Amino acid sequence: MAALARWCLKRRLVVIVLWLAVLAGAASAAAVAGSAYSNDYDVPGTESARAAALAAKAFPDQAGDGDRVVWHTDPGREPVRSATVEARMTGVLDRIADLPGVAAVGSPYAGPDGARQISPDGHTAYATITFERPADDLPASQPRAVVDAARAAAGDGLQVEAGGSAIALTEKPDTHLSELIGIAVAAAVLFVAFGSLAASLLPIITAVVAVGTATLGITLLGHVMTVADFAPMLGMLIGLGVGIDYALFIVTRHRQGLRAGLSVPEAAERAVATTGRAVVFAGGTVCVALLGMLILRLSFLNGVAIAASLTVVLTVAASVTLLPALLGTIGLRALSRRERRRLAAGARPAEAPTGLAARWSGLVERHPRLLGGLAAAVMLVLALPTLSLHLGTSDQGNNPIGSTTRQAYDLLAGDGAGGPDADGGGAGATGGGSNGAAGDAAAGSGFGPGVNGPLTLVAHLDGAADRVALSRLEDALRDTEGIASVQGPASADATAPSSGDTSVITVIPETAPQSERTSELVDRLRTEVIPAAERGTSLEVHVGGLTASYDDFAEVIVGKLPLFVGVVVGLGCLLLLLAFRSVGIPVKAAIMNIAAVASSFGVIVAVFQWGWGSEFLGLGRAGPIEPFLPVIMISVLFGLSMDYQVFLVSRMYEEWRETGDNRRAVRVGLAETSRVINSAAVIMIAVFAAFVLSGDRVIAMFGIGLAVAVALDAFVLRTLLVPALMHLLGGANWWLPGWLDRWLPRLSIEPPERAEAPRRVAELAQRAEAPEHAGAP
Repeated sequence: MAALARWCLKRRLVVIVLWLAVLAGAASAAAVAGSAYSNDYDVPGTESARAAALAAKAFPDQAGDGDRVVWHTDPGREPVRSATVEARMTGVLDRIADLPGVAAVGSPYAGPDGARQISPDGHTAYATITFERPADDLPASQPRAVVDAARAAAGDGLQVEAGGSAIALTEKPDTHLSELIGIAVAAAVLFVAFGSLAASLLPIITAVVAVGTATLGITLLGHVMTVADFAPMLGMLIGLGVGIDYALFIVTRHRQGLRAGLSVPEAAERAVATTGRAVVFAGGTVCVALLGMLILRLSFLNGVAIAASLTVVLTVAASVTLLPALLGTIGLRALSRRERRRLAAGARPAEAPTGLAARWSGLVERHPRLLGGLAAAVMLVLALPTLSLHLGTSDQGNNPIGSTTRQAYDLLAGDGAGGPDADGGGAGATGGGSNGAAGDAAAGSGFGPGVNGPLTLVAHLDGAADRVALSRLEDALRDTEGIASVQGPASADATAPSSGDTSVITVIPETAPQSERTSELVDRLRTEVIPAAERGTSLEVHVGGLTASYDDFAEVIVGKLPLFVGVVVGLGCLLLLLAFRSVGIPVKAAIMNIAAVASSFGVIVAVFQWGWGSEFLGLGRAGPIEPFLPVIMISVLFGLSMDYQVFLVSRMYEEWRETGDNRRAVRVGLAETSRVINSAAVIMIAVFAAFVLSGDRVIAMFGIGLAVAVALDAFVLRTLLVPALMHLLGGANWWLPGWLDRWLPRLSIEPPERAEAPRRVAELAQRAEAPEHAGAP
């Protein structure tokens, strides 16, 4: 690391130009290639995936997305069948049919089959809009033109809205405001901490260059593998947080060297050789945690894992190459004017830490049981809502109330009846709970809540016997509890697709897509109704559709979650075991990380599932928690928690190796690192919380969850509970069996010259291993 720092300092102009060239090259390539994101929840091997594959093969001309234009008149006004409304909306639909990218428009006024697109009370109707390509491949301008044309017809008591996956492209949030707010707050915190404008700008510049390059790289990555459309925002959220923090740690160490009288090159070299090694180690733990998602073998998560890891790798690389080059460029301006004057006068900083950090460290040392118990109680209370966690996929019924997609959703369902269950349950929920009336009963208007989440039964036929069996299945479906309507080949008014040996039956449930009763209906169809119809024939019927695919995705995630958590926790503990040669340190870190995850999920459940403030924040109404959120959150939080653990405990470990005094090691380590850890936490919290303003529900979940987790980790766990436990455990903190010490390979986050064990290490290890010494101070 020292050699790398020297090279970057001597050739700082070359390093800066190289980074800018990489950024410019990535920007050019991304501009030429464009984006190719995909939110494909299908899991190969599941029934919903087989249904989707069979339908796509039989009906390739229906690959485009089917969206809807919905119009509604209030009771007391003329119904949608009136000549005035029909004339106005027919003209609108004709204009939409001529728009670029629109393949077909299905009007409720076109023939007898369109009658079912008018609600029973006659005040709500919808038209289907089929685009030529899937939503992921559409330019936003095409659905925007549809929305503009549709909403232009509103007025005089007629409400017109649009909904669907393609229409949702018109409501994609602009994240630039979130980024700017987070960066501005980070810059303010850095300026307060450093008192130097030049020093406060360096972490910002380093993080922005690294994250910008990574975001453009993620755009290119989408062309070679499945990458979710929220991956760039997630990578930006993580990258800005860790990138600014990593640079903060290195700049802080560099400034300490300057105040101690070192020259600029010496101070920068030492900062990279010491703190830079910790940054590389911490970044490695984040990447290990993120790449743990690969063991789930889900293409949807593979792209997210690699995209986020790419961002972390580039932020670490920028921190140990670009940052020292910038430090060499600004010279002594890394210090404030007052610090430079004191340095010129020959003043040196005090050796012992002073101020609030030292007083806090002493307080924890004097009252470890009381303060540790208080911290544990706070974490426990915040974690309690996690017990009611329900996993499922939110839909447009969870969008902010002012959005056209939410309005269209509610109009179709009937006065908001299509919303999520009152108890916050969702498709694929992991827990029980009764269903609320809001999600399970249609109101007097609209089509009922199930219309927003139809089930698609795709049948493979082989001969006349199978067609007879399929007809019997349609009859059985009409008699099945929980089904509102059935449209299939045997229906008199059916327009359901049928091609050769493949037919499709569309089932409209009585309950909302997020209702647990809808998930129960999917299970009942798969285990009872369909097997009974298939018995004695070669008929094969697969249940698909968005609700079924979300259920399957959530089930696969939940099934693999224990393995994933075990691997991530195990690898993290192994890295800490190698770094600190202690059994207690990694065990405590694992417990603290799990506590941070549980508490942050408690807040997520309260805000998004219970709806505490979600509408106020512009995040829509209550709904389920995304099934992939636990996996990604656990990966990110375990990695970020390891960062603070490394920076805190490495200083304690250094003091322990030199003195063998556990009380002093914990006190000095906490006093010297708490201020920088807290400053780093404030920056991360600001960056993460700013993304709540994006208006994107999924990104807001990440933002709130990560901000809460970092706040608890820094202000409750690392600066209170961890040091309190370490005071209580005494020398046992550093215990490692002799046989394990001999067997483990050597891994140090300190420079080689500082990693050499003092003479007393062997003696201290023996004392720590002795039972009578385990609780000694």
